[in-house]
Amino acid sequence: MKRGSIFELDGIPRMSEALPLALQHVVAMIVGCVTPAIIVAGAVGNGGLGDQEKVFLIQAALVAAAFSTLIQLFPIGGNSRFAIGSGLPMIMGVSFAYVPSMQAIAADYGIAVILGAEIAGGFVAVLMGLLVRKIRVFFPPLITGTVVFTIGLSLYPTAINYMAGGVGKPDYGSWQNWLVAFLTLGIVTALNHFGKGIWKLASILIGIICGYLISIPFGMVDLSSVGTAGVFQAPQLLHFGVEFEPSSCIAIGILFAINSIQAIGDYSATTIGSMDRTPRDEELQHGIIGYGLCNVAGALFGGLPTATYSQNVGIVTTTKVINRWVLGLAAAILGVAGFVPKFSALLTTIPQCVLGGATVSVFASIAMTGMKLVASAEMDYRNSSIVGLAAALGMGVSQATAALASFPAWVTTIFGKSPVVLATIIAVMLNVILPKARDEKKEEEARKKEAEKKLEEDHEAFRKKSS
Repeated sequence: MKRGSIFELDGIPRMSEALPLALQHVVAMIVGCVTPAIIVAGAVGNGGLGDQEKVFLIQAALVAAAFSTLIQLFPIGGNSRFAIGSGLPMIMGVSFAYVPSMQAIAADYGIAVILGAEIAGGFVAVLMGLLVRKIRVFFPPLITGTVVFTIGLSLYPTAINYMAGGVGKPDYGSWQNWLVAFLTLGIVTALNHFGKGIWKLASILIGIICGYLISIPFGMVDLSSVGTAGVFQAPQLLHFGVEFEPSSCIAIGILFAINSIQAIGDYSATTIGSMDRTPRDEELQHGIIGYGLCNVAGALFGGLPTATYSQNVGIVTTTKVINRWVLGLAAAILGVAGFVPKFSALLTTIPQCVLGGATVSVFASIAMTGMKLVASAEMDYRNSSIVGLAAALGMGVSQATAALASFPAWVTTIFGKSPVVLATIIAVMLNVILPKARDEKKEEEARKKEAEKKLEEDHEAFRKKSS
């Protein structure tokens, strides 16, 4: 393999250049990658998973993120029409988008049903990849923004319960928990607004470390699980088992469809921001198919659903470092961490109040990202109705699940446990049904023609380069 620049897609750069940049990606995403696993482990009925099982779930999350990232960077099948993976500089990780639904499923059915639903969702993503050209028209920024906004809102109660110490804990709501949580939040907020470089980039990680140290004098940290954890352990096939429960499969499958469309935005942001071009249809198709198949494989080893990581897209577009070996090194670091149970066990000792204080800002940023997407469309009466009704009914029904008591249990699982599914369905339906303004139709047609023209130009350039 030839020597390459960090600003080129291919070629191996010097390790002295690649390692710091790879660590930058790891620092930016590792907390977001393992936190969903910690939250879901705590949501399982009868007091959550045991320490050993929780460690295994975190390990699987890290390995699944590493595996998914490597497939996206270095596609199976190379540049063939049957390739699996986009070949673009992307980082994948366990996604918060699935957390509300996974919490509900974990409480009612357990981890095995989540993994079964993930396999079903993976095949939904494969279908979305095959039909990406035809389906993406149903998910304009207004709709994806509404969904992302609802996801952010639905995660707020989780953050608040964590800040209070965790539901069911003896010290839930104590002043010590709130003090540590707000100190952690204050550190994260200060670094986000006043920090520069790595201090701002790693604000959540630094906030958790500081909060962890602050919590030690309060007796909140128990390291016994780290002492008993092994030094090396590979993920095991079907460790948690796999079960297929229809309503859970539908709920998670809808989220996979949404995340497939969301991935198009991340792919586009990456190529436009760092490579001065739009992603080709083949790249989108192969990337989304790879995303789906990696989740199918990851579920068999206990990995929770992964998705493209927008914060790492931001790093790529800011630094213009698109070298696949740099991002591949970041994936390798995650994979190695996933094979070390002591590292995963250490993560389980983080007090819930610390996690709550650090992640509430993440959830806020998810909601604000959704609002920005929504605001990119003209907020006339039609669009306001779509966003308002979708968010109101989605959040309202999930907060009043007793209102669905007379319906079959599967209705509650799909529509009542998480607001995201209902909000998505309502937003898509209203967007199709409600009449568009004449000017909006003209603008949409113009954008469509411009996009088609751009695609033709990209295809022509690609064909010339290939020949």
